[in-house]
Amino acid sequence: MDTSADRITDVWGSRTPYGPGTSWPSRTDTHLAAGLGERDVERWVQAASVLHSNGDAMDIAVREGRIVGVRGRAADRVNRGRLGPKDLYGWQANASPDRLTRPLMREDGRLVECDWDTAMNRITARTGELLDERGPGSIGFYTSGQLFLEEYYTLAVLARAGIGTNHLDGNTRLCTATAAEALKETFGCDGQPGSYEDIDHADTVALFGHNMAETQTVLWMRLLDRLEGADPPRLVCVDPRHTEVARRADVHLAPRAGTNVALLNALLHEIIRTGRTDRSYIGTHTVGFDELAAVVEECTPAWAAGICDVPAARIEAAAEILGSAERLLSTVLQGVYQSHQATAAAVQVNNLHLIRGMLGRPGCGLLQMNGQPSAENTRECGADGDLPGFRNWQNDEHVADLAALWNVAPQTIPHYAPPTHAMQIFRYAEQGSVRMLWITGTNPAVSLPELSRIRSILAQESLFVIAQDLFLTETAQLADVVLPAATWGEKTGTLTNADRTVHLSEKAVEPPGEARPDLDVFLDFAARMDFRDKDGGPLITWHDPESAFAAWQRCSAGRPCDYTGLSYDRLRGGSGIQWPCTDETPGGTARLYTDGIGFAHPDTCESYGRDMVTGASVEPVEYRALNPYGKAVIKAAEYLPPHEDTSAGYPLQLITGRTVYHFHTRTKTARAPELNAAAPDVWAEISPAEASAQGLADCDLVQVTTPRGAVRARLRTTAIRDGMVFLPFHYGYWDTPAGHRPPDGGPGRAANETTVTDWDPVSRQPLFKTGAARLTLVARRANGTAARTSTPGSGS
Repeated sequence: MDTSADRITDVWGSRTPYGPGTSWPSRTDTHLAAGLGERDVERWVQAASVLHSNGDAMDIAVREGRIVGVRGRAADRVNRGRLGPKDLYGWQANASPDRLTRPLMREDGRLVECDWDTAMNRITARTGELLDERGPGSIGFYTSGQLFLEEYYTLAVLARAGIGTNHLDGNTRLCTATAAEALKETFGCDGQPGSYEDIDHADTVALFGHNMAETQTVLWMRLLDRLEGADPPRLVCVDPRHTEVARRADVHLAPRAGTNVALLNALLHEIIRTGRTDRSYIGTHTVGFDELAAVVEECTPAWAAGICDVPAARIEAAAEILGSAERLLSTVLQGVYQSHQATAAAVQVNNLHLIRGMLGRPGCGLLQMNGQPSAENTRECGADGDLPGFRNWQNDEHVADLAALWNVAPQTIPHYAPPTHAMQIFRYAEQGSVRMLWITGTNPAVSLPELSRIRSILAQESLFVIAQDLFLTETAQLADVVLPAATWGEKTGTLTNADRTVHLSEKAVEPPGEARPDLDVFLDFAARMDFRDKDGGPLITWHDPESAFAAWQRCSAGRPCDYTGLSYDRLRGGSGIQWPCTDETPGGTARLYTDGIGFAHPDTCESYGRDMVTGASVEPVEYRALNPYGKAVIKAAEYLPPHEDTSAGYPLQLITGRTVYHFHTRTKTARAPELNAAAPDVWAEISPAEASAQGLADCDLVQVTTPRGAVRARLRTTAIRDGMVFLPFHYGYWDTPAGHRPPDGGPGRAANETTVTDWDPVSRQPLFKTGAARLTLVARRANGTAARTSTPGSGS
């Protein structure tokens, strides 16, 4: 048991080393409110984390109707009892005195309290007016990666078949849209091929733009325990910052931002040149290898070194490790997903595994990671840019199948074009065609790029904004109606993590005041709108979480994400279970593609793919000609320079990222005293050499400026590559006198004041890691100010 009182400085806790092919030992982490011991807990209620994507299983401690702590679930396959700092302390946000407890409605420019009937009547009246006057394309929905599966599925049905709008997406567009798209490009379908258990077997682990030590702390604990045990795996890290992962790596590559495709093409070049490919696997299970070989033929390490500013010898060393691995696990996250040529780069990691035959065996895993706890559910359920059950919007049979399931006419479900991505939804709102935007559990007034633009869109009189959240966020302050939501621990539902593990999280306490679960709000809206199927019956026939889960099971049946073998009872008491889970595989499925590529056939696939440069959808006839038998597609990509590069006026590359202590825009984590004290305000990082060249020192107040805006922050010098500046993106204005904007329109606190409105052409994911900036001194640090130069685990 690890009950360390300080998991702020000791982020990863004590080690339990283990060797390859053995099980990860358990270690139960616990944190209770001050003065309480386990004997004081009245009930323990099963749950899983909603503050990161790892899916850490835990029990909630309840006393006198309040949450008083948490402990890890030692039996669970994901965390074996361990919890990270956000797990251990984040629950305190539930009891914050500034929780929203009654609906709010804008009257004469001010938000005032009202009852639920008044708020919902205003929403349904506006919805009806817009449907009558402008049609379903005037209404959009923007959701989160933190709700439950049952809520996403209900939202997808009411939006796509009730309203009939194509404008439904999640803030997963900001973090893992590229993960989904890269998997669809290669395997024809979403769904992670690998398993967390591949860490137990791998002899080599490669992390591409993934600071696992910070973003999935418990997964890093697992890798740390392998590194401390017998026969540890070799580690390759690609990250421009010298993170904790980089410190443990055998080879660390720190490329210029926006050059990931050049680096990966060089790695592929070396593996092909040295004959480290599995020609039998390639011939049996893939198409497209010859094109890849031709594209990377001239992509030597020396060529890449000139673009990436990484020594050629280090690229060769990384290629040697990757090429000689017998059991390779690769993980990918925001350093790839939020950068230039995001999907093209992520697909090259897929290609690396395909040409080496590193799939479907223990230790041979590929994890295009998630950033949010239930991002996988948004994608499965169709609450983002997909149709439910990984159905293909270009496949008329898939649309007809979904229509039959919902008992509506196929033309009811919009499929004239790809589902609208978030950045386009906001552009439509800016242009005036989207007139109502329902925002659930997310805070775009801090998290989207170029915030001055986003605030102006949300503040338009022509746009009716609904914000459904726990707190009066920066976004809620701009809304026309604010609905108080219940959260984790106050409602029941399932959530699926980054390796397809489904967990049940049960209600432990009552929500405050009149706050309601998101599912209840969606069901209420559907009933008030009187959405009907083609026979006149109710479109939505479920009434609570368990019946919604059963409805989802019917939707998933026979699809790659098959949940039919699961139930609430099966998920109670033991471990989470990986999908697909059917009567034939009641224990779930550890790895996909153990016997070939199963989901890429033209009749089955979720997507026919996109052009890597333009993002244009591949036509069905093209896909059938390329891949008639449904093999994995090896898709080559040439390197293209970023759209915005450095200049004399903006000589630094700007990247944004996370800190281990906060989640998204701090609406929960900043209300946990330990987490907020660990990282209370924004900072800027540059290298010591960069600071010396500009005559700057730690804790100076500096201004980071781009063509979009500026941020003021205290300076930290860290081991980041020269010519680069880093800002954490979590910080906004809700806890400042300014409220929802920078004071007096001047330099702000939110990193996204500075980021560019640009996105990957394939995944439509915004680019937060390829801007240009300059850094100037505002004020020297005060005498005696400690120069705190790092935070344990801080990274990108």
